[in-house]
Amino acid sequence: MTVYADTSFLVSLYVPDRHSAEAQRRLQARPLIWFTPLHRAEWTHAIYQHVFRRKMSSAEAKVVVQTMEDDLVKGLWVQTDLPEDAFESCVELARRHCARLGTRSLDSLHVASALGLKAERFWTFDERQRRLADLEGLKTS
Repeated sequence: MTVYADTSFLVSLYVPDRHSAEAQRRLQARPLIWFTPLHRAEWTHAIYQHVFRRKMSSAEAKVVVQTMEDDLVKGLWVQTDLPEDAFESCVELARRHCARLGTRSLDSLHVASALGLKAERFWTFDERQRRLADLEGLKTS
């Protein structure tokens, strides 16, 4: 099974939060999870936002970032580029759904990427993003 997991899902795997148990449960199926440059950029920002909010020290953040890097080297996540048409698809998603759902650019870009990569599942803990993925025919559970 191929899965496109948004950044909130990945953060829950590395930083304990209310979604961590569910994220771990989903991994038990041993899916292939895509990891794009978008994930790397957004994920790193999310980790260091924890430092900014004083939920984590800089030293703790460095350990979490290194753990993700180690997991990438081990092949835990399937590294891939963004699909060539991801940005144009993101624009189309905004035209069709943003006024009704209130999705952000990165939400739509993740969904567009999942569609372009032909992911079998889309995992997120963001409700608006889940609704967008559902509307676009992605399986979200």
